[in-house]
Amino acid sequence: MLKEIYFLPTNTGVSWLFFFIICLFVVFFFSIYDLAFKPDGTQLIIAAGNRLLVYDTSDGTLIQPLKGHKDTVYCVAYAKDGKRFASGSADKSVIIWTSKLEGILKYTHNDSIQCVSYNPLTHQLASCSSSDFGLWSPEQKSVSKHKTSSKITCCSWTNDGQYLALGMFNGIVSIRNKNGEEKVKIERTGGASSPIWSICWNPSRDERNDILAVADWGQKLSFYQLSGKQDGVRLGTIGEQSSWVWTCKVKPDSNYVAVGCQDGTISFYQLIFSTVHGLYKDRYAYRDSMTDVIVQHLITEQKVRIKGRELVKKIAIYKNRLAIQMPEKILIYELYSDDSSDMYYRVKEKIVKKFECNLLVVCSDHIILCQEKRLQCLSFSGIKEREWLMESLIRYIKVIGGPPGREGLLVGLKNGQILKIFVDNVFAIVLLKQSTAVRCLDMSASRNKLAVVDENDTCLVYDIHTKELLFQEPNANSVAWNTQCEDMLCFSGGGYLNIKASNFPVHQQKLQGFVVGYNGSKIFCLHVFSMSAVEVPQSAPMYQYLERKMFKEAYQIACLGVTDTDWKELAMEALEGMEFETAKKAFTRVRDLRYLELISSIEERKKHGENNNELFLADVYAYQGKFHEAAKLYKKSGHENLALDMYSDLRMFDYAKDFLGSGDPKDTKMLIKKQADWAKNINEPKAAVEMYLSAGEHMKAIEISGDHGWVDMLIEIARKLDKAEREPLSKCAFYFKKLDNPGYAAETYMKVGDLKALVHLHVETHRWEEAFALSEKHPEFKDDVYVPYAQWLAENDRFEEAQKAFHKAGRQSEAVRVLEQLTHNAVVESRFNDAAYYYWMLSMQCLDIAQENEQQKTEMLQKFHHFQHLAEVYHVYHSIQRYTEEPFSFHLPETLFNISRFLLHSLTKETPLGISKVNTLFALAKQSKALGAYKLARHAYDKLQGLQIPARFQKSIELGSLTIRSKPFHDSEELVPLCYRCSTNNPLLNNLGNVCINCRQPFVFSASSYEVLHLVEFYLEDGITDEEAVALIDLEAPRLNKRENKWQEMMSDHAQSLRLDDNTDIIEDDDPFTAKLSFEQGGSEFVPVIVNRAVLQSMSRRDVLIKRWPKPLRWQYYRSLLPDASITMCPSCFQMFHTEDYELLVLQHNCCPFCRRRIDESNQ
Repeated sequence: MLKEIYFLPTNTGVSWLFFFIICLFVVFFFSIYDLAFKPDGTQLIIAAGNRLLVYDTSDGTLIQPLKGHKDTVYCVAYAKDGKRFASGSADKSVIIWTSKLEGILKYTHNDSIQCVSYNPLTHQLASCSSSDFGLWSPEQKSVSKHKTSSKITCCSWTNDGQYLALGMFNGIVSIRNKNGEEKVKIERTGGASSPIWSICWNPSRDERNDILAVADWGQKLSFYQLSGKQDGVRLGTIGEQSSWVWTCKVKPDSNYVAVGCQDGTISFYQLIFSTVHGLYKDRYAYRDSMTDVIVQHLITEQKVRIKGRELVKKIAIYKNRLAIQMPEKILIYELYSDDSSDMYYRVKEKIVKKFECNLLVVCSDHIILCQEKRLQCLSFSGIKEREWLMESLIRYIKVIGGPPGREGLLVGLKNGQILKIFVDNVFAIVLLKQSTAVRCLDMSASRNKLAVVDENDTCLVYDIHTKELLFQEPNANSVAWNTQCEDMLCFSGGGYLNIKASNFPVHQQKLQGFVVGYNGSKIFCLHVFSMSAVEVPQSAPMYQYLERKMFKEAYQIACLGVTDTDWKELAMEALEGMEFETAKKAFTRVRDLRYLELISSIEERKKHGENNNELFLADVYAYQGKFHEAAKLYKKSGHENLALDMYSDLRMFDYAKDFLGSGDPKDTKMLIKKQADWAKNINEPKAAVEMYLSAGEHMKAIEISGDHGWVDMLIEIARKLDKAEREPLSKCAFYFKKLDNPGYAAETYMKVGDLKALVHLHVETHRWEEAFALSEKHPEFKDDVYVPYAQWLAENDRFEEAQKAFHKAGRQSEAVRVLEQLTHNAVVESRFNDAAYYYWMLSMQCLDIAQENEQQKTEMLQKFHHFQHLAEVYHVYHSIQRYTEEPFSFHLPETLFNISRFLLHSLTKETPLGISKVNTLFALAKQSKALGAYKLARHAYDKLQGLQIPARFQKSIELGSLTIRSKPFHDSEELVPLCYRCSTNNPLLNNLGNVCINCRQPFVFSASSYEVLHLVEFYLEDGITDEEAVALIDLEAPRLNKRENKWQEMMSDHAQSLRLDDNTDIIEDDDPFTAKLSFEQGGSEFVPVIVNRAVLQSMSRRDVLIKRWPKPLRWQYYRSLLPDASITMCPSCFQMFHTEDYELLVLQHNCCPFCRRRIDESNQ
């Protein structure tokens, strides 16, 4: 049996500290074997003798004794829901009672009942006897009983009601499930020699693991988990009894413990738990689970647990030191590093000695023990260095800092004396003496002021040096100075937190608990067992300083912690008070760049010697939106223009006008202009235009009207403007053009007299007729009209007209450039007929340039001949290309044959772009073969073998090359060309080109059939001019011939023809020209036919064709040797045709096939 009651929680149990108050209910004459509290704590059931006694726990009165058992009652237990309780007796019976104290059921065992226990979740009851245990629930008809190998002395259910632990007399613990089946068996050392006397599961539902406490006869208390056995820690004695303690139960949801003894005594203990803790600035250490210490950083909320195996009695903390007092020793810890956020402690010293003290204080190198009136200073090795004996009980002690080893202590006594003690000095310094006992005290950061809370709950603040009472406040239970601000303190009491700054009134807000620290804007408050850091805005004291224009002090308060709104208010007040340094700091805090720029500009102006505070304040008011006050200050300081600018920038034009009154008209005009600018910016353009016009800003009014397309407004403005105002009128004309109103633009330009701009207007709007008419009146604008006109024609693919326009404008180089581009495009696009026409035009253009520019004469004449040659080549190749590319031929075989030969002989040096030798040889080979010129055909096919042949011709050429071998190796004599000068038959393949192989006389070809014409070119003798030659030919002196009839010459505006009368008989006669045709045989040089005046006079006008080239070219003269065959020459390009062919082509195309000169055009 136990005579002492111990409380031994596990390391995971709930924290307790204990004071003990003993209340004896009553002393019985029977032993108290068991007792049970009703779950709501209102009743206590006591097993006394063979009866159950029910007591009211509120006053200890007996409610009712219950009789039902015939022998001693050993056990009693209440169901968790409070509806039933059960009792077991030595009479082997179990009785179930209701909460109304009525017995409703009774069952028996074979032996006396040792213990009973209700499942915490159901009404399942476990009843244990000396030989078995039973499980009963209201749903069962009978009790389920299970035999055991030993006597059961005690039992306990787990919190979840799943398992039942049975303690045996043989020292074994058996753990059963709800069905009575054994799941775990714990065999303890000692066995039968240590019977189990009590057993209980941890009642806390917060624990993750069930812990089983086992007490045996050998006075051992063991704790078990499923993972194994663990040790408990003895914390202390609750109470001692004079006889054995049979039972001990805790009152539900309270700190009362009821104890039943052998001598019939029932004791009622109340456990009062106090807080063991320590605080230094933002570090708070407190006891947890009775044996652990938790250090909490109140700012960062970090926590660290220091685990222990002994009861923690006292805790002290200072800077990087932590002292923990245990029953037999004191442990001193230090931080691993000097980092302010470090939370890791290690053991520095261990003083193994038992100390009795009321208060414990730790310093850098010492610990201070306080026991009633005595203070002892010990080193960390446990040696007492000095001692102080006070006049009265010590009520409060606090370390106030100092150098290591010389720290100061602040001590408050019950007699009202307050002392300062240095740990290295045996003499205590009396700071002051008051009449009331000290309850709490604190010293300001500068150690100039002392705050004391006395036993009357009054907070008194003293000046330490003068001992003067500065002020006092009621309703205080604790006090703390702000560690970052000298003039601020806070005190708590009556459920309120009171903050006092300087001598200002107290600011209150609700707060539960005790104030123990004040750091910046955080107040550390201890409420019940928890410490918390309360963030308290310092707005109220800051505003108190602001009201008194104490800006620097207000800034210091704001730095402790205020809202952004408070910072802005501080910044504004300081700015208005011209305290720029404080204002700058405050605006920097809220990141207001606008006001920072203002302050910076004011400071800069001050550096340059400006010191007009009224002007500075006006700027401040303007920034704050106090515009009228700012305007008054501007005017007062002589800067009315700044006020006007301010109103204008803010679009407060009415206020600006009122401010101006009847001032300078220039200012009024400037104001209207600014108002117009504002109307423009806010998208009120019509109002802006009217204002600009009234302010005389015509350009801006025109720009707005033009940008918005208001033609009517522009017309009105343009007609009102004087013609001398050229710039605004020109701007109006510009917008008229832009808005597609050229008529009004022309009217405006006429008003200004800007003819050049008018010409450009007509050109830009493509009103060419007006432009041409203007250029006729003013020739100096000719280039300004025709050049853009030509460019416009070229852009619209009217290149031929463009060329003519360039030519008309005298821009020969542009005309040539356009034609060159046209020819190149025509060649690239395989429009060879167009290419021939363009090259002919190019040649004529070059001839014009040569005629006008003496410096370029030689170059242009070379180009003229080159382009004439290319025109003829492309004109011929057009037929070849159509023959090879198109399915149907437009020419007779003889014509294609002649064309192919002519082209082949013309390509002796180089092949122009776009002309294919393959196409030319292919056409020549086919036509030669068809007409019997087999030798020429074979030559063409042989040439083709050496060229890259397109796939579409490959098969035809291969077949032709084979079949031509079967033909005779000669050409048909009918195809052989005849030289009309020397009457030589020339071969079809002429290595010299298109000249006679004998006399070297160039052949003259028909421009349609490309047959050799019966014409011979002759040249004039030196000294004979073209005009004289024509005059001599026109004389037509009679020749001695026998012709009775004459040739008929036909002239028209587009051709010159010779026609023979069919009815005339031809009689041959001698001709002086024929004699001139002779030449020296065998010569390799060409000998031209040169005629004198006599020969010219003998010629008939009808037999001569003249190419009348413009200068610097000379005319070319041709004599027809067969006057019977009519020949026609185009008067524009001077190409020769058989008359019948020419007339047919003219009927088809209504123009010359070469130069495209229309028939209805007059001869140029």
